[in-house]
Amino acid sequence: MAASRRRTKPLWSVAMSAPPYLAGQLLLSMPGIGDPRFERVVIAMCLHDEGGALGLVVNNPAELTVRELMTQQGIDPGATPADTPVLAGGPVEPARGFVLHTPDYEGQSTIFVADRWALTATLDVLKAIAEGRGPRAWLAAMGYTGWGPGQLEGELTRHGWQIAPGETSLVFEAPYERRWPAAYGAIGIDVGQLSATPGRA
Repeated sequence: MAASRRRTKPLWSVAMSAPPYLAGQLLLSMPGIGDPRFERVVIAMCLHDEGGALGLVVNNPAELTVRELMTQQGIDPGATPADTPVLAGGPVEPARGFVLHTPDYEGQSTIFVADRWALTATLDVLKAIAEGRGPRAWLAAMGYTGWGPGQLEGELTRHGWQIAPGETSLVFEAPYERRWPAAYGAIGIDVGQLSATPGRA
C-alpha cells in the first residue's frame, strides 16, 4: 500500500501503537475494504472492551432530516437547524436512534467517552436540542456499527481499518464529505496515495 511521503510512520506502526481499546478514537475504512457499506467511512468509537465494540459512522448523511425525525417522534423541532441530516450510523438496528454530542449535556442514558464526546440514545436529548438547551455540538444517527467479542481486533489485523485520533473538530465541524480524507490527513496520510491493494503484516 502506497502512502504520502509526508507520513513518518508506516501504516502498520500507526496501528500497533494504538491503545488496546478504541473508545474515543476514530476508525477509518481503508480503500478496498471489500464491504460497500463501509467504503470511505469515519466511525466515532463509543464503546470497546472485551465484550465487543460499538461506533457511529459520522460522514454518511441520509435523506431524512433531524427536523423530520423529530416530527415523526412527536417532538416540535423548534430551534433545530432546518437542513441538518440524520446520519446512517451503521447497518445494525437501523431503526434505533442515537445522538453523538459534546460532553456538556447529560441525559437519561448518556455515556461519556474518553473526555471527547458523549452518546445518548433516549428522546430527551432531541427534546433538549429542539428547545435550544441541548449540547453545543451534536450529530443524530440511525443505526450503529457493532462488533462482537474479539471481532474488531480480528478485523484490525486484516488491514481493513485504520485508527486515527478522536478529533472532535473533525467529528462535529468538518463538512461530511471531507471527514474521511481529513481524518487520514490528521495522521499524515494523503488518501490520494493510498492503494486498494491490501498489504500483509
